[in-house]
Amino acid sequence: MSTTDGYGQGIGLWSMTDAPSIPDAISLFAAGVLPRLRMTFASASARGATLIGSSAPVPGMMTWLTDVGRLDVYDGSAWVAMSVGTSSWTTISLASGFTQNGNSNGNLQYRRLNISGEDSLQLRGAVNRTSYPASPPSSYAVNATALPTSLRPSTLRTVVVPCSDISSERITLKLDVQTDGYLVIFGIGTDVKPPWIGFNGVTVSL
Repeated sequence: MSTTDGYGQGIGLWSMTDAPSIPDAISLFAAGVLPRLRMTFASASARGATLIGSSAPVPGMMTWLTDVGRLDVYDGSAWVAMSVGTSSWTTISLASGFTQNGNSNGNLQYRRLNISGEDSLQLRGAVNRTSYPASPPSSYAVNATALPTSLRPSTLRTVVVPCSDISSERITLKLDVQTDGYLVIFGIGTDVKPPWIGFNGVTVSL
């Protein structure tokens, strides 16, 4: 009759009294060990398609998702992110009229973060604008091309960002991180024409 390991992990072991069967012995051992190992999947969808039925996830199971470089653990009801791989910064291509390194704060860049199991978009850097129309529009899209689909929020995210008080009656503007991947600044006007706009510390949930 099969028994279990001496470490209290419930891993089944074939016994000398069991009928000889190498396949059954390996299957029993694998069924106990594999759910406790860190498994690798190409993506969350690949994991979901594999871990079903008798191979459904169990509490404590860990997986590594190669597409997002993330270690997840199953808490009994959902997969929770435990850590992420290196998330490098990517410089954003700017719309006409804007240049990089505003107020010597570095280029406007983005990266993906995971905070307490929630994927987020983080920005840093600042942009310059040397001139505005006499009667400028109230909003400007800062980026020339949309952010990657994986970095677009599920709903509109609105935050406040700093701007220069030179040539501007205000020192903050409204930033909309839109679901279409564009970063849109609001608040520009006849008396609000700041030469730089900052984005350091902006982090929004995806």
